[in-house]
Amino acid sequence: MNLLESLPTVIGTAAVAPALLILWLVIAADERPGPPLKVWTAFVLGAASISLLGLVRAPFARLVAAPENPWVAEILHSVLGVAFPEETVKILVIALIAMTRRRPLADPMDTVVYGAAAGLGFAAYENLAYLVQHAEMWRSLAALRSVLTVPFHGALGVIAGAYMAIARSGTALGAHRHHRDWARLSSWALMLLGPVALHAAFDYPLLTLQRHPDLDPTVRLWLGAASVVIGFSSMAFAARLVRRIGRHHAPRTPIARERLSQLRKMWALLVIGSGAGFAGLAFVLTSLHHWLVNPDRNVALLLIPIGLTSILLGAALLIATTAVYFLGRNRLRATFDGFSSVPGGG
Repeated sequence: MNLLESLPTVIGTAAVAPALLILWLVIAADERPGPPLKVWTAFVLGAASISLLGLVRAPFARLVAAPENPWVAEILHSVLGVAFPEETVKILVIALIAMTRRRPLADPMDTVVYGAAAGLGFAAYENLAYLVQHAEMWRSLAALRSVLTVPFHGALGVIAGAYMAIARSGTALGAHRHHRDWARLSSWALMLLGPVALHAAFDYPLLTLQRHPDLDPTVRLWLGAASVVIGFSSMAFAARLVRRIGRHHAPRTPIARERLSQLRKMWALLVIGSGAGFAGLAFVLTSLHHWLVNPDRNVALLLIPIGLTSILLGAALLIATTAVYFLGRNRLRATFDGFSSVPGGG
């Protein structure tokens, strides 16, 4: 099964769905989201940017292969073979989307969303390739990557987009009040060096575990834990940068804050509903497969109702949340019109 053939399958859904759900949350966190076409273009180009990795890696091929010391070779491979090429192509996508036809008074959060979209598009394609390559263990691999690797790629895109926004916006984000030239240059440098350093630090323990299976179990545990800590710390750092930018563009009126609060609750319900529906669908399809290939069909008969229940629960949450969204949007719009119509309400 090639990558295109796998997209309409459960494996394809498991590969792409986490990236789309996380992107949905990132878009939802923006009070004034940018043009949807640009966001989806960044997502698609982020996935397509994988085709440029060979071109970016080519100048470093001899340098990566030169060291005889395996530990030094793995460091160079982590930095120049993986982290630098991958983050470079993602930043190229972010710059291409953010720099073209910039709308007047554009929200710096737009660049953060484009960064997340590019990183998650890259992660979706990479995830699909991994699951197809390891189809025999796709369920456990999909679960692990959906909670760590996919959001990690998205976080690196957010970090790059955030530093690009800080470098471009300057004092508007409170970044360059002192030593403006140095602050601007450092922001441009951190746009690349920050994601590359975090990515290399995340990959190095994993590459070490992969290439040295005979390591002591305690060492393997520490290496795995280090990678997990770096991954989640990167996500926390990305969230901190988003809050830093968001503070300068937070909703200033009670109506705007109420609207944002309601939308966040609806996004949470939508994510839960989508997850329950997807889990139920995977449950049913897996049960049907066991029914067809396994002589002992009693277990499958028990699993199918559980899966159907999960699908119904997810569908109910999606329908209810969609209804709440439209009703709440109309009510908030009416409230806003009411406030605007009062004397002096400009």
